[in-house]
Amino acid sequence: MTERDAAVAVETVFRIESARIIAGVARIVRDVGIAEELAQDALVAALEQWPQSGIPDNPGAWLTATAKRRAIDLVRRREVYARKLAEVGRSLEDVPPPEPAEPDGIDDDLLRLIFTSCHPVLSPEARIALTLRLLGGLTTPEIARAFLAPEPTVAQRIVRAKRALAKARVPFEVPYGEDRTERLSSVLEVLYLVFNEGYSATAGDDLLRPQLCEDALRLARVLAGLMPAEPEVHGLVALLEFQASRTAARTGPDGRPVLLAEQNRARWDGLLIRRGFDALERAGTGPYAVQAAIAACHAKAARYQDTDWATIAALYGRLLVLTPSPVVALNRAVAVSMAQGPAAALELVDALAAEPALRGYHLLPSVRGDLLARLGRAAEARAEFERAAELTRNERERELLRGRAAALGAG
Repeated sequence: MTERDAAVAVETVFRIESARIIAGVARIVRDVGIAEELAQDALVAALEQWPQSGIPDNPGAWLTATAKRRAIDLVRRREVYARKLAEVGRSLEDVPPPEPAEPDGIDDDLLRLIFTSCHPVLSPEARIALTLRLLGGLTTPEIARAFLAPEPTVAQRIVRAKRALAKARVPFEVPYGEDRTERLSSVLEVLYLVFNEGYSATAGDDLLRPQLCEDALRLARVLAGLMPAEPEVHGLVALLEFQASRTAARTGPDGRPVLLAEQNRARWDGLLIRRGFDALERAGTGPYAVQAAIAACHAKAARYQDTDWATIAALYGRLLVLTPSPVVALNRAVAVSMAQGPAAALELVDALAAEPALRGYHLLPSVRGDLLARLGRAAEARAEFERAAELTRNERERELLRGRAAALGAG
């Protein structure tokens, strides 16, 4: 095996397993920053050893075991140091007390990691950025896309978040009572953004990253079981169930994206749709519940042309009141275009052109190109699709957008 082959294998496995490795190590060392460093140490060890020894039968387990061995060595060194201090009548202040046993404790290292990263000592933006990094293994550009923020800004958030947790000596623990409820909104947003990154990858050769979708959905279900009285948790679960139900139909055999209007709805997962409706019945009226209601409208329609676009446009209007956002406004414009026609929607889209948060957002020119094409303004539409293709960093999306631009040129 060449070093290049080993490096590719290590990178692929680490991308998939990094969150579980960090979460498992953090349970031992009680510090997410140190846990990430130990996970990186295991990565370096794999890069050094695998070219000679070959890829293990279970590479994820190999990385996890290596990181945990280093974590145990670190804890032992701390314990030896503590005993030496005790001999001279001193105590080691930074040794965390035993974690209290709770009957409703979160028995899942990944959820434990999310709640720890969403500690109140961090700003909401820092909590989400750090958890996206640790849980999903997302890179700084991917997180920047999720935030619609500059990459240097996001990088600084992550660095400062780790420092803040270390300075405050925040342990790797499960929050209880009111503490847990206060952090819930950040946790829900993290799961939502992780799922979105898996559902439509920022960059790379593939549109989907299924592992992220599966992790986010699984954790959302666990959270719903943990907090059954929280309606917005069920709203998020419903939304993710509906969205996940379409995964198999979103790409063709060659991996190219398939637009919603062209998807084979027989390939939508009926079980996930039923689970979505079940969760929606327990949801409230919050933002995730409204988005789930929008997804439910699509799930109810046997054919694309049967979609209740008027209801969807109204739901987006309600969502815009709950969470004012230019992205929500853009989505509402798409629904309006289907309910009232492209001319009405084009006015709404043009009004969003000056929004700083949408500068560099490829879906803005993509939506505008679609509206212009439907209005018969082919040359303008082609220019918008070409601009959108330049802005996206996902190769599959770029191919789709260039194909639409070329079709208009040929027409």
